[in-house]
Amino acid sequence: MGQIKNIIFDLGGVIINLDIPKTISEFNKLSNQPFESIYNQLQQTPVFDLFDKGQITEKDFFIELKKALRNDVTDEELLFAWNAMLLDFPKHRLELLSKLKPNYRLFLLSNTNESHVLEFEKTLFASHGYQNLEPFFEKVYYSCRMNQRKPNADIFESVLNENNLVAEETLFIDDSPQHVEGALTLGVKAMLLEKNNEVEDLLKELKLI
Repeated sequence: MGQIKNIIFDLGGVIINLDIPKTISEFNKLSNQPFESIYNQLQQTPVFDLFDKGQITEKDFFIELKKALRNDVTDEELLFAWNAMLLDFPKHRLELLSKLKPNYRLFLLSNTNESHVLEFEKTLFASHGYQNLEPFFEKVYYSCRMNQRKPNADIFESVLNENNLVAEETLFIDDSPQHVEGALTLGVKAMLLEKNNEVEDLLKELKLI
């Protein structure tokens, strides 16, 4: 793989556990038709991308969801359903980051939105006493604060350029194939974390720990 000096981590499915079907299940309780079909319709619109890029507010996002669900659904119900996918931060993954930090420059790069950031930071504090993920990384990047989104090249270029990272010395780990492909186009050593696999095992396979 060549010498790796920098590691960029995805968040969902890599550091925090996710259960997307849980959100779909909660939305199904609020809908007159299966949310899967509504979600597929909404995917044809830019609403999710805009929310992840911080270009619409939570309120605007919920207005669009209500149009697709039912108008009598409350914002509180929508927020609960939307956040249901966010599970826990396993202690061993946070310990892994602490172990890696003296030897590599570590970064976090996540497609996320302000609603999710608020929720997972609450979970992190309640479970581990950290107010945010900044202690574990040199810099934390959230798509909603960058107005950019994976897998587009510009978001990877922003992280590389801002931190003077050499692409060939940088490993990117994500659980979405399209995000891995996006990073590879810039010469970053990108690896897919397969479902149910642990990031620590992947790093051991790569002989980085």
